Amino acid sequence: MVVTFLSYILIVFNTNLTAEENDGKLRIGLLAPFSGDYKDLGTSLLLSTQLALEEIDDDNIIIIPRDSGSDNKEKLNNAIRDIINNGAKIIIGPPTSSFASELEKYDDTIFISLSNKDPRILKNTINIGISLESQLNAIKDFLTKEKRTKTVILYPKNEYEKFIDEKIKQLKLNDYEVFKYDPDPRILTGEIEKLTNYDQRKRNLESRKKVLEKKDDDQSKRELEILERLYTLGSVNFDSLIIIDFGNNLKSVLSSLIYTDVDDQTVLFTTVNQWFDESIFRENSVKNLYFPSINMKQFKNYNENYYKTFDLRPDEITILAYDALGLIYYVWKKNNGISSINNFFIKDKIKGKIGTFEFKDNKIRQELKIYKTDSGKFKEY
Repeated sequence: MVVTFLSYILIVFNTNLTAEENDGKLRIGLLAPFSGDYKDLGTSLLLSTQLALEEIDDDNIIIIPRDSGSDNKEKLNNAIRDIINNGAKIIIGPPTSSFASELEKYDDTIFISLSNKDPRILKNTINIGISLESQLNAIKDFLTKEKRTKTVILYPKNEYEKFIDEKIKQLKLNDYEVFKYDPDPRILTGEIEKLTNYDQRKRNLESRKKVLEKKDDDQSKRELEILERLYTLGSVNFDSLIIIDFGNNLKSVLSSLIYTDVDDQTVLFTTVNQWFDESIFRENSVKNLYFPSINMKQFKNYNENYYKTFDLRPDEITILAYDALGLIYYVWKKNNGISSINNFFIKDKIKGKIGTFEFKDNKIRQELKIYKTDSGKFKEY
């Protein structure tokens, strides 16, 4: 049923391609992986574009979807050339930055990429993904409001390590420490023990308990009773954490921090955008976890509308394609056409499904809200 419906949408999108180029129509290409390992993402991107078209409700928009493949440079270039040959000068996609350098070859074409790697507006590309830079700035503002002065930034040793290094340098936090860990959970716990000075704090507890056990006064007995319920004694030398990780790796880090007796009532636990992943509630014991994200209400409304329309759950990043189409249409109407990437340098802030964003200092900046996990729910801070 999904395949049939998808084929129908592709036919509808391609119906008017034989029209004259200067007929007042807005032709937009869509690069999506309709084949390969990420073909489900491609389907989800196409359906999200259909939702946006229905909301805009303007017959002057023509979408030209083409298969960019899954990490296939040749297929990506063939798709771009085919879209251009069909009259589109602006393209939504690709969804990742794998072949970002390939886009530079098409000087007269504007790409609204869904990548979150680089918020800079390049020669012919705007990346509208939720950038790490925007997320870290939101966390920085949050920690400042909470008057936290000693922050540890944790992230794994992997292929993204140098990229994160650079973004942290740009953050300009006053007092912070970087802690890189091995993503292997068998090694991770030992590394977290060193970070939190766990062994010494455990020895502190045992030493204090031995002292109190030799005393017979009521105050010592009460203190001993309290210490019997603790695992360590003494505080850690930081008051906030920024954990740049996702999925099971993030859950392993949180579990190790709880195991080493880091109290989330006194230490502020923050992480990056988690797309409101509810498994965080079920698989870790951190009660207070904060993170920056897009507008939760709009995100839920989008998901519900998508499910109601297609009886499917969307991939998280497809909401970016939805907003990309809205952005292109807004710029097209505002300028009576789109002649170059300069048309997107809008002074006003723009409200989309993801929330508010703006073009400033040759970058796209998202104004992200802070959310927290609270009693099995996500709540806005």
